[in-house]
Amino acid sequence: MSTQAAASVAMEPATGHETVEAWLSEHTDDLISWRRHIHANPELSRTEFATTEFVESWLIKAGLEPRKLPSGTGIICDIGPDTPRIGLRADMDALPLQEYTGLPFASTVPGVSHACGHDAHTTILLGTALALAEIPDLPVGVRLVFQPAEEVMPGGAIDMVAAGAMEDVSRMFAVHCDPRLEVGRVGIRVGAITSAADTVELVLDSPGGHTSRPHLTSDLVYAIGTVITGLPGLLSRRIDPRTSTVMVWGAVSAGKAPNAIPQTGMLTGTVRTGDHATWSLLEPMVREIVEGLLAPTGVRYQLNYKRGVPPVVNDEQAVRMFEDAIRGLGPDALTDTQQSGGGEDFSWYLEEVPGAMARLGVWSGQGEQLDLHQPTFDIDERALAAGVRVMTNIVLNAQAH
Repeated sequence: MSTQAAASVAMEPATGHETVEAWLSEHTDDLISWRRHIHANPELSRTEFATTEFVESWLIKAGLEPRKLPSGTGIICDIGPDTPRIGLRADMDALPLQEYTGLPFASTVPGVSHACGHDAHTTILLGTALALAEIPDLPVGVRLVFQPAEEVMPGGAIDMVAAGAMEDVSRMFAVHCDPRLEVGRVGIRVGAITSAADTVELVLDSPGGHTSRPHLTSDLVYAIGTVITGLPGLLSRRIDPRTSTVMVWGAVSAGKAPNAIPQTGMLTGTVRTGDHATWSLLEPMVREIVEGLLAPTGVRYQLNYKRGVPPVVNDEQAVRMFEDAIRGLGPDALTDTQQSGGGEDFSWYLEEVPGAMARLGVWSGQGEQLDLHQPTFDIDERALAAGVRVMTNIVLNAQAH
């Protein structure tokens, strides 16, 4: 090659992927610093004011124009051309849980911690934003969605949709920390990856009476027992088991004295399903079954059925885009994942447009795999750069889709 030709090659602009790698080479320590700052200063749902300001300040420094929601929590920010955009989402809130990691950057807020990895989610999307901001000609537009209040039902995603987060967005993507996967691996599947999660609260009352004369009153405890066993059992016979539908009671209370039939009682539990069509059937079916179980007992009741979030159902085309992005991490990065029984309000975005959520490996590969929502949960911080690579790859590879 001639000297002139070599100089011409040397002057060719870096590709988007090369720009991202250069950004990560320079800023991986910053990613860790940002994550540790957010981790040490957790904020509960809809109070993420400082976290929002922290993210906003870095976006502005990068020359971007973030739009903060009127509530003061949550940010929408666009990058690239004004075409139908790809949406990328991170949740920012923490849990009302005391941290027991002993880390030097552990939560400084008593009773509040990032035990679900939202500090990592926020950091990854912030890094993705700043890396993409370095690329002059993105193949598609990008909508960054920094969302508050994922940990409460029905979720802050509804607030973001109402604020216009999905306008002109064609597909939506997110990653979630998975402590069962080693760093460098990312799990994805077509179809449901999380479940709908509804809450059932049943309040019962009767005249009460003496346990020696149950025939003279309505036996409230017997009625509770009938519902405790009858509702989950009958649901399992009315609904296709392939939908992964399960009803479990979490709390029951009634009475104090062994020889007195109580006047009031309460049952609370959850109903979960991985099937969107089944989710729409659950409330009327639960009401019908409860009425049938309690009618012969004579016990009065009030059923409070609270719909939570739909299941996250990954769109096939969005999954293929995710798979291409994940393969960019290495030949062994892509893996399958199972459906979770947990709920995730990312599902509200998928009520608007197709999309997908993937599970990002955060386990070091050694030692105990610490589960989410535990006071000892932590991540291997190498996952932050992996997350940025996956999210930026989705954008940079999008032209092929």
